[in-house]
Amino acid sequence: MRKLVICEKRSSASRISFMLSDGEAKREYINKIPVWTFERDGDSYSVMGLRGHIVALDYPEEYNQWDKVELKTLAVTEPEKKVLVPSIVKTARDVLEGVDEIIIATDYDREGELIGVEVLEAMGESVSDRPKKRARFSALTKFEIERAFSDLSEIDFQLAQSAESRQMIDLAWGASLTRFLSLATNRLGREYLSVGRVQSPTLALIVDREKEIKDFVPQPFWELIAEFEKDIVFYANHTNGRFWVEKEAERIYKIVQSAKSGTVKDYFTKEERKRPPPPFDTTSFLTEPNKIGFSASRAMRVAESLYTEGWISYPRTDNTVYPKTLSLKRILEKLKDSALSKEAKEILKQEKLTPTRGRKFSTDHPPIHPVAGAKKTKLKGDKWKVYELVVRRFLATLAPDAILLVSEATMDVKGEEFKAEGTTVTEKGGLKYYPYREIKETELPELLQEENVRLNEVEMKKDETKPPFRFSQGFLIQEMEKLGLGTKSTRHEIIRKLIQRKYIYGKYLTPTDSGIAVINALEEHANQITKPDMTSTLEEDMLGISKGDKTLKDVVAESQEMLLDTLDTLQANEKAIGEEITEALKKQNRIGECKECGGDLLILRSRKGNRFIGCSSYPECNVTHPLPQGGIVIPIDEVCEECGSPKVRMIASGRSEDICVDSECVTSKKRTLMGECKKCGGDLVLRHSARGKRFLGCSSYPKCTETHSLPQTGLIQPTDLDCKSCGHNVIKVIKKGRKPWLLCINSDCPSKKK
Repeated sequence: MRKLVICEKRSSASRISFMLSDGEAKREYINKIPVWTFERDGDSYSVMGLRGHIVALDYPEEYNQWDKVELKTLAVTEPEKKVLVPSIVKTARDVLEGVDEIIIATDYDREGELIGVEVLEAMGESVSDRPKKRARFSALTKFEIERAFSDLSEIDFQLAQSAESRQMIDLAWGASLTRFLSLATNRLGREYLSVGRVQSPTLALIVDREKEIKDFVPQPFWELIAEFEKDIVFYANHTNGRFWVEKEAERIYKIVQSAKSGTVKDYFTKEERKRPPPPFDTTSFLTEPNKIGFSASRAMRVAESLYTEGWISYPRTDNTVYPKTLSLKRILEKLKDSALSKEAKEILKQEKLTPTRGRKFSTDHPPIHPVAGAKKTKLKGDKWKVYELVVRRFLATLAPDAILLVSEATMDVKGEEFKAEGTTVTEKGGLKYYPYREIKETELPELLQEENVRLNEVEMKKDETKPPFRFSQGFLIQEMEKLGLGTKSTRHEIIRKLIQRKYIYGKYLTPTDSGIAVINALEEHANQITKPDMTSTLEEDMLGISKGDKTLKDVVAESQEMLLDTLDTLQANEKAIGEEITEALKKQNRIGECKECGGDLLILRSRKGNRFIGCSSYPECNVTHPLPQGGIVIPIDEVCEECGSPKVRMIASGRSEDICVDSECVTSKKRTLMGECKKCGGDLVLRHSARGKRFLGCSSYPKCTETHSLPQTGLIQPTDLDCKSCGHNVIKVIKKGRKPWLLCINSDCPSKKK
């Protein structure tokens, strides 16, 4: 038989071909698309890879004019399917000649199933009479691939339709709501305001939390803390806890402040066991990357790469229970050939492997786990950090319980009770292998009942209640899961889009003025868009398609009905929504006062779409200041100490910096000056192109056109060094995940060529 295997990507097609052919597969190019061929058990195989989705949903061309298409018409218009990569479809058709069976070997989830079905549909009638099978696997390892291809199953068209319904629903909601807001606020082109079915309630969570923080009124309280000493110093709090009335705290403080000792009323110790963490599902995995300095979307991108390269299992799973078919011992044996070999050997020495279990169980994929042993020489930077996180979590799930010694003492001081607590880790258990979470240890000495213990002092400490914390990406993903917003595969992408569209920023997610403006207007005039109820209902219905309880047609019709009702509400309040958002955006774009004329300095866009700072009194006042084209600019109501110009906060690549807007200010020059121009003797300064790319340019431009390219990420610092090979300036580059390094700015430097 001749078989055609279709994989999700070229890299997975290459790995699968290599494993099925024992390294004998040959690669050829058809229409510039690589196809691997080999013989196996008397059958001929051709294997090709896609580029993820090769078919996209979009509206017909006549619906692309935003201001001429009725939104309600758009909401119910069926989108067209457009082939994104015709050469792949043509290659699949060419290879199909003489093929007896088609095997879909895309990732096994909703999106993967749809990707496989899409290519079959794009190939047309030529595949209708060919047998079609599905290879389902959870890791790109030889064992898993051999198992999957020896036990082929049927294609799950209901699962594919579930994914397709999401595409159709998200397109309709995203296009309709985005066009409405952009037209209502007259912000078209690059300035358009984007919202969506899942984005809006997710953004509302962040904005509402920010309102709680700003509206929070701290409440003062007082605590009485006693410092005792027996061999070591230890502390005890008054058993009343927080005193909300200062006079009551003062009354007791006057009683105990002169005491020199306290009497032990009660003392006990007990052993407590702390279970290691459960295995990683997607949500729990994405709550941890902040511990290694990663965003959720960045961690998922790296995890997907590690999966494709055969280091970890499929990272999109709802399972927190290892299946019985998964050989934990075999994985540990593989980890013996890794940088964590010592830890793997320790776990293997246990008499019995008893893994922890989480609350979620599914049969599609096992929890995320390593499938091969890697050393730091093989995986570097981001890949090693994420791989190590996954391996350490796996090891911890097989480790014994941590054992804690918990102590508690009640101390009497002149009739007032103080309580001291201690926690000591006597056996680390899983904590030894998973250091990303620590137990705070507090030592308490061994005490005897009725024993008098030296009292050094009693402090009356004033404090106040704290506002709620802002969401980290990990905790926001957990909240989205609780509320039914998005799926395990889409939640981190929703957050990334909100950041890209400059609605939120920061490690602890903070909304921008535009993000706040959009949600404030929608909450006041179309509250249903910002609540999770409608979105979670549609999520359940889409899941129902995969189970056979719902049909694609019915779920899309239900979504259209919800969207039409929403548009009715929005259009009835269009003027108010537009005015509120426009006013808030004006406030966001006002940087401060113009020194020359007293007008407002505003963030503006040129005809080419490039942003800059200009005066509201133009053309009478032509003051302008350049701005980097990337990142977020936030007014901070501060002026420069040197020149009196307004300052702004620039946020880019996770870094925040307060800068003066005047590029001629001494502070700006100091920040951007990188050395002397070797061509004319002027200053080499840090500049940004129209597309936001940074480079070094001469301050004497246009007389001197000297420029040098720069790394686009990381912090750039000048040095006093000149390159020994070419004499050009040497800069220092500081980047997360690696040691700082020195770099000659000359791209044609002989040392680089060497």
